[in-house]
Amino acid sequence: MKFGMIKLMGFDIHTSIQGISLGEEKTIVATLNPHSYCIAKRDKTFDKALSTSDILLPDGIGIVLAARVIHGEKIKKIAGADIHTHLLKLANLEGLRVFYLGATVRTLELIKKRVQKEYPRIHVATFSPPFKEKFSPEETNTMISIVNKFRPDILFVGMTAPKQEKWVYLNKDVIEVNFVASIGAVFDFYAGTVKRSSPIWIHFGLEWLPRLMREPRRMFKRMFISAPKFVLDVLALKVFGKGFKIKTITK
Repeated sequence: MKFGMIKLMGFDIHTSIQGISLGEEKTIVATLNPHSYCIAKRDKTFDKALSTSDILLPDGIGIVLAARVIHGEKIKKIAGADIHTHLLKLANLEGLRVFYLGATVRTLELIKKRVQKEYPRIHVATFSPPFKEKFSPEETNTMISIVNKFRPDILFVGMTAPKQEKWVYLNKDVIEVNFVASIGAVFDFYAGTVKRSSPIWIHFGLEWLPRLMREPRRMFKRMFISAPKFVLDVLALKVFGKGFKIKTITK
């Protein structure tokens, strides 16, 4: 497994997915953007989940710009959709087993149909967990049991951040899967239940703008609260060599 890496704002960021392969060792994949960075500063478990991930991808134009401002490094944004496609191609080549955990039953059905059409050699299974902030021990055990019974080679988790990353972090030792990727909104994008911004917006680093117009309530906090805080931290790191401190809440 060979790919580039940069240390940025306390995290080891991987800058390429081309060398990522499916090996025997357990590999946890997560993504980082300005909003998740800000959440992690006050959520100890989420911070641990991100920092201990084997592969942490720069899924946000803010992370790309921070690398340029702080280190003068030019890196590319790698979205959850990118790692999703990369892994599906690898799985199809080897006829592997893939499990989708998260989203609604309808979304999962659409995902399954699309995977079977585009990647016919992949064996797919899905499960829609309860829509709640925190799972009970019984619910978590049920989810783990269903996943382990299928014995997937790849597990995609789509329960939104930070819940999905924290769930994987807390249960990774009992999840019998070698490759686990938390990819959130990719479930809806791939199913077609939510439209992803066009390639033009993505190319110019403005993927967030159409989403803000479509989902103003969901995106407001990200763009008008987390984004300014992130910018302040980037500037502080550039000028003073350290970011502004935000009290960490133990969870």
